[in-house]
Amino acid sequence: MAAHPSVHAAVVFLKMQEFARRPVTEQARLRAQLEAVVAVTTADLDAEDRIVLEASDGAAIVVLGDPQGALRLAESAMSAATAGLPLSVGINHGAVRLAAGSKSGEALVGDGIAVAASVAEFASPSRLLISRSFRDALAHRAPRLEASLIAAGTFTDAGLRTHELYRRNGRAARARASRYRALSAAAAFALLAAGVGVRIAGEGQERFVDDMVAKYRDTAEQSESYLRALVEKVKFQ
Repeated sequence: MAAHPSVHAAVVFLKMQEFARRPVTEQARLRAQLEAVVAVTTADLDAEDRIVLEASDGAAIVVLGDPQGALRLAESAMSAATAGLPLSVGINHGAVRLAAGSKSGEALVGDGIAVAASVAEFASPSRLLISRSFRDALAHRAPRLEASLIAAGTFTDAGLRTHELYRRNGRAARARASRYRALSAAAAFALLAAGVGVRIAGEGQERFVDDMVAKYRDTAEQSESYLRALVEKVKFQ
């Protein structure tokens, strides 16, 4: 990153709700739990492709070149909420760069991080929200995952900047997959029908049916009636 002052990356912001209002001892306990969550959820990402930044009320994980990994990380972190860690999660994709005077990745700044923090702020406890820019990045790298993101609304931050946000819905991906299968089947049938139609146009309907019946005469006595009914049903001309 030193050679490239600004790069685009996925940013997962893990925010601990009402952290500043909690007693110091509870803050210490929650911080330790969060560190454990970060260690576990980032374990399957290459060390050179992720940077963990500490925030006053949570942590930001910058993930380079792997939006699928960022989404997987965020969803894994959400499971920590069931263990009593009051997390909300925001994901964004945007510009990050080294802070002035910094020689390591431990001091990153940029709009990518700021927007991720805002998105996490909009999310209620145990909820994951996703920015439009991250959705676009995911669509480029993993269209099937992008299909599972549905609109969650438009939010306005303290700086009067609006954010179009999304949430994960596994049923949406399955529904789109079903539509694709249906369209594929329809397309295949249309191609088959077109091929049969060409044969009928060249040979005539009666000859076509007779040839088909002859091929399948030994399979069943109903071959002729079935094939004739099929041709009549689709009205090949």
